[in-house]
Amino acid sequence: MIRGLCFFLIGVAAIQVAGWVGLPKALYVTKAQPFEYRHKTHAEKSGSAECDGCHTLGADGVFAGLPKTESCAACHTEPQGKSAAEATLVSSYVKTEKETPWLVYARQPANVRFSHAIHTKRAKLACERCHGKHGESDTLRPYQENRISGYSRDIWGRSISRWKRVANEGMKMDDCEGCHKQQGFDTGCLSCHR
Repeated sequence: MIRGLCFFLIGVAAIQVAGWVGLPKALYVTKAQPFEYRHKTHAEKSGSAECDGCHTLGADGVFAGLPKTESCAACHTEPQGKSAAEATLVSSYVKTEKETPWLVYARQPANVRFSHAIHTKRAKLACERCHGKHGESDTLRPYQENRISGYSRDIWGRSISRWKRVANEGMKMDDCEGCHKQQGFDTGCLSCHR
């Protein structure tokens, strides 16, 4: 009896560990960005490490998202260096006037209404609070997309189980609720959901 129970518990534990390790590998697919981008290099050369130098808010407070190709064209009408990434930017996007099809790490689900203006202007939260220290990086993190939902792994954070997750890792509802609670701000469901 005890021996059977031990085998059962070991089997349950093994299946659970296999699920925690195997499920993310099966659930996520890694995709490549159109070309490598260096936030740190651009921040240093532009003289501004502020995110809103490229990632701006519209006049109505709506986040304008990723920079348009015309913003890149201000400096990159011709390659300034010898990198393959810059050559791709100039030849495939600037000269053809096409928008770069970036894969967005922080795209929220369609049922979420999120205002960057309220968070960055009114609440004065730093972009790094939710997005991490992208501005200090000289490489883009791998983009991992959930095969079922189509959203980035960044929404969940590194761990699906959310066990041992670090602060500001993930953009799930409980992450938002935790921050609101920490800031002493209470909202109802319809403040964030359509």
